[in-house]
Amino acid sequence: MTMNPTFDIDLTAYSFGGDAIGHLPDGKTIFVPFGIQGERVEVEVVNEKRNFSRGRIKKIITPAAIRIEPRCIHYKECGGCHYQHLSYADQLSLKQRIVLEQMQRIGKIENPPVKPIVPSTNEWNYRNTVQFHLSVNGKPGFQRIGAAGVIEIKECHLPIHAINELWPSLEMDPAAGINRVSIRCGSDDELLVGLESEVSKAPDFEADFRVSVVFLGVEGDILLSGEDYSVMQVNNRNFKVSAASFFQVNLPQAEAMVDHVLANIKVTEYSTVVDAYCGVGLFSAFLAPKVKNLVGIEFSEDASRDYSVNLDEFENVSLYIGAVEEVFPLLEVKPEVVLLDPPRAGMEPGAMAGVISFAPKQIIYISCDPSTLARDAQKLTTSGYSLISITPFDLFPQTYHIETISVFEK
Repeated sequence: MTMNPTFDIDLTAYSFGGDAIGHLPDGKTIFVPFGIQGERVEVEVVNEKRNFSRGRIKKIITPAAIRIEPRCIHYKECGGCHYQHLSYADQLSLKQRIVLEQMQRIGKIENPPVKPIVPSTNEWNYRNTVQFHLSVNGKPGFQRIGAAGVIEIKECHLPIHAINELWPSLEMDPAAGINRVSIRCGSDDELLVGLESEVSKAPDFEADFRVSVVFLGVEGDILLSGEDYSVMQVNNRNFKVSAASFFQVNLPQAEAMVDHVLANIKVTEYSTVVDAYCGVGLFSAFLAPKVKNLVGIEFSEDASRDYSVNLDEFENVSLYIGAVEEVFPLLEVKPEVVLLDPPRAGMEPGAMAGVISFAPKQIIYISCDPSTLARDAQKLTTSGYSLISITPFDLFPQTYHIETISVFEK
């Protein structure tokens, strides 16, 4: 059996994605999970690519003074957390730095106006929604880091307590065809279980807790018990969120993001606003009372139905169901402000072209990936927009994920 090569290297930088960066003796870049800049480590090369390698720490030769013991027994096996070896203050500093570096390196913005990161109210037990994969035994777990398969878990420190009380009792028949199980806890403390499958037949499901259960199959959703939606409250406003719809998993931070948008958006009672990638209407619901016209665009049919319910009281709101890049050419409005909240991949070229053709005075861009934000920011700044501010929000402590809200104006 051939052994993977090992080397003693210095870790000199960080990447967006949770890894530290070092260089092998031949100068090749290697990405190393769970490392800290400044450490000297013995690293095993576990994956060779043409331009870089991936490594695994076998031994920490010179540990960083800031390294701490992780809380979870599954850390470094489970792929859910990346920063438990750092204090929360150091996690925040690292995320702030990564946003700055991504804007400089990818966005080509020399002095990006990155504001102080907004920390999470809770460092632990903050997630109101968790998606579990199932092991070959039908028990809940998460994907293994750097390897195929699911690790069965005995503990998890990210879900809120109500979810942690339920998931240990979950066990599915491996033959039932369930791929993943999601659990969401609403603001009313009601639990909603989603059984995600690539088959059409719903399995039998029993629980020792009072829960709603929805089967999310290839031929549509089947309600097995209770309600097929959760009620999520943000700034004293209730939102209907169906089992298949997305909603922010950290509610206090969702409130902080809404407050930030409202504090920075430049609208009057005569304004027209386009809310692209509007989801179930988190931002639209707070903007609609302030403007003359609001246009929402959403691709997901589930989220669109929720949006219609959540915005039903407003007569100045219209909703287009479809891809943003396909809907933009159909719009006959001239918005003063466009709100963008694209998926991780960022803006499609057609969607970006549509935004630029609208020539709004202000663009508010909500991003969950600083690298694609940086790419899109470069396109906007070369099209006549000034980047006024970038504010990072930490919705996902213990992980590398970062949300940002950027304001562009012309």
